[in-house]
Amino acid sequence: MSLELETAAQRDTLRRVAIDPVSRVEGHGKVTLLLDEAGHVCEARLHIVEFRGFEAFIEGRPYWEVPVMVQRLCGICPVSHHLAAAKALDGIAGGAPVPPVADKLRRLMHYGQIMQSHALHFYRLASPDLLFGFEAPPATRNIAGLAAAYPHVARQGVMLRRFGQEIIQATSGKRIHGTGAIPGGMNRHLSPQDQASLRAQADQAVSWSQEAVALAAHLSCSQPLLYREFGQVRSPLLSLVRADGALDFYDGTLRLRDADGRILHEGLDPARYQDYLVEEVKPWSYMKFPYFAALGPQRGWYKVGPLTRVQNCDFIPSPLAEHARQAFIAQGDGSIQHGALAYHWARMIEMLHAAEVVRDLLDDPAMLEGAILHQGGPHQREGISAIEAPRGTLLHHYRVGEDDLVSHCNLIVSTTHNNQAMNEAIRQVALRYLDGRSLTEGLLNHIEVAIRAFDPCLSCATHALGQMPLVVELQDASGALLERKLRT
Repeated sequence: MSLELETAAQRDTLRRVAIDPVSRVEGHGKVTLLLDEAGHVCEARLHIVEFRGFEAFIEGRPYWEVPVMVQRLCGICPVSHHLAAAKALDGIAGGAPVPPVADKLRRLMHYGQIMQSHALHFYRLASPDLLFGFEAPPATRNIAGLAAAYPHVARQGVMLRRFGQEIIQATSGKRIHGTGAIPGGMNRHLSPQDQASLRAQADQAVSWSQEAVALAAHLSCSQPLLYREFGQVRSPLLSLVRADGALDFYDGTLRLRDADGRILHEGLDPARYQDYLVEEVKPWSYMKFPYFAALGPQRGWYKVGPLTRVQNCDFIPSPLAEHARQAFIAQGDGSIQHGALAYHWARMIEMLHAAEVVRDLLDDPAMLEGAILHQGGPHQREGISAIEAPRGTLLHHYRVGEDDLVSHCNLIVSTTHNNQAMNEAIRQVALRYLDGRSLTEGLLNHIEVAIRAFDPCLSCATHALGQMPLVVELQDASGALLERKLRT
């Protein structure tokens, strides 16, 4: 049920509970629950309360600066923005298609990013809830508690993330905010020393990733009802797939599948995203609400990310991950899984796939030499790209004037695609676990668990246009509300 606070009488009859800030996610956000006098949930909303405005201040900058600038959106997934920007600007620079070696180096960087981001989320942000329980004492339910109770698991998480970061450093020059990808290709080869060092670690990374898949699968299979129904949000699924239907994080066309698994749209060109995606703005969040235009705002919102990708593709093109995917599909009896907690198992399958791809790329001697920059092709004035970031589909759109300065920038990030799904998930959890009950920290953590399952990057998603409402409250020394003003 949706409820808008428009009158003083309505505000007086409802109790507002805020989770502020949401913890163990990237960026700043809060959840507002509106409860009636009996404690029944009337509304639950995820608010993105910060505004960073990258799309505005990218305008007027030389286009070749953008791949380095735009990754400052985030310290967790900068590679995603770095590569998406470079890929969108390849044609603008007259550098499309990039040379095969540059394509491989970009993929190595990107799959290293998938590894480090997935490891960070599963081991440090999500696993304390999954291993200790949603209502475990907060003093235990954290990374320090994990290291004390499960040192082997904690160590694997650290080592897997470090391996992914070392790949990023070897391909981009730095672990965070590197410069390796440029419009038209890359500015560096992989050094023989880096190739040898990384290859020596790759088999272990694959083995650890297999253990991570086994752990996630065990958690899911040990509580099948919880993992199937918690935060369950039935919706279409949107992701990139390769021409043969395989999972591909770096390139492909968009596929939309309905909640029951039927393919609705196939082979959609990301460069035409404006023909089929609408970005809705709502007054209570700085994050937009995209939906598929042909389905309308009520039925057209969708999910992206690991849970979508492993079910939307026809197969994963690496043997260990595909075997793991088949086990995941079997757990759902062949039907589409929509429970929020299923994201964790899917995420570890993707980490295993990334580790396999990284290992194979490191065996390729072509990574060390050959052309890595394409110049002299036709220059375009508009560039659009899509890649699969760790959290889901990422779109970058730029226009450049005759002076080579950016005149337009639009970013639709993974968390924005998932915005409506996250709001629906927290409503479902609030109604299931909080409705009519006395609220405790453990119960409220159920809401945060649902949000964390999507692995949102809230900093990346704060780009909506429009105005946020301004709320001013005057309280006395005891905290009693004296006066409240709302400006919309």
